[in-house]
Amino acid sequence: MTPSDSLAVGLIGAGRIGRIHALNLATRIPQARLAAVADIDLKAAQQVADQCHAPRACREAQELLTDPSIQAVAICSATDTHARLITEAAQAGKHIFCEKPIDFDLARIDRALLAVQEAGVSLQIGFNRRFDRGFRTVRDLVASGKIGKPHLLRITSRDPEPPPIEYVKVSGGIFLDMTIHDFDMARFLVGSEVEEIYAAGGVLVDPAIGRAGDLDTALITLRFANGTLGAIDNSRKAAYGYDQRVEVFGSLGMAATGNETPDRHVHSDAMGVHSPRPLQFFLERYQESYLAEMRSFVECVTAGRPPEVSGLDGRIPVVMGLAARRSVEERRPVRLSEISQPA
Repeated sequence: MTPSDSLAVGLIGAGRIGRIHALNLATRIPQARLAAVADIDLKAAQQVADQCHAPRACREAQELLTDPSIQAVAICSATDTHARLITEAAQAGKHIFCEKPIDFDLARIDRALLAVQEAGVSLQIGFNRRFDRGFRTVRDLVASGKIGKPHLLRITSRDPEPPPIEYVKVSGGIFLDMTIHDFDMARFLVGSEVEEIYAAGGVLVDPAIGRAGDLDTALITLRFANGTLGAIDNSRKAAYGYDQRVEVFGSLGMAATGNETPDRHVHSDAMGVHSPRPLQFFLERYQESYLAEMRSFVECVTAGRPPEVSGLDGRIPVVMGLAARRSVEERRPVRLSEISQPA
């Protein structure tokens, strides 16, 4: 495939996750090329462009959206810009990959999704864990009937360290920042919609997180439309590393996947049996899934197929996050229908 045949993608947002997507587009996805990088910090945009040999860096996203040679954009900027940029990109006729969440406000999400629908462009939301090989294998086993009718879902998601307090203040809270991945994974693994959520939370890691108005520890129960029951546990600090595990138990068996470690060695001695701790950082743990999700986006756009993670898939976990927050505040189960019906 020659450069002129590849999908020209403009990157908006040259931060931590933007750099990952930029490198993948520039070096690991032959069907795509990184055409330009935009960031309000022009120096950061230029650094990523130079590192990835992109021909252009700029400060304003509009420069990418008005460029007819750019066919798609990857939106990796701050959350409060996502809905606006999705709308503007759709109106400019660009296909769109956007990091989660679309927004914290459902009305803004719905306006952005309507713009995408009216423009007839593709929109994929960045729930990268769907593309993790272990999680996807579990989903495939469930979908194929190998474990029978799903009865119980368990998701453990614990970070090695809490984020900076300044980030906590603008993150939307644990349910819309951290648990949102687990809400998406719950739908993905079980293949059914969640109807009711009951959540409990506390501040057990860092009092500063509580003073910022958030939680750092949570336990969430889910009731699915197909009868499956689910449980998600979250912590902002696991002393032993990045703890990411899922299990689906059914009438015929169980499917599960555990943590990734730097290597698979086991050392046995008189003191016990020792193995490496889980990987410490999410970019290490999910490196290949970030590549797989962007490759899927490029392939879907070039083949004219619907994306694997739609705008509606981006909206529903936000509804779940809002339901979880209300459940904690009111100390009761909350049905998703109380928050919003799907668009």
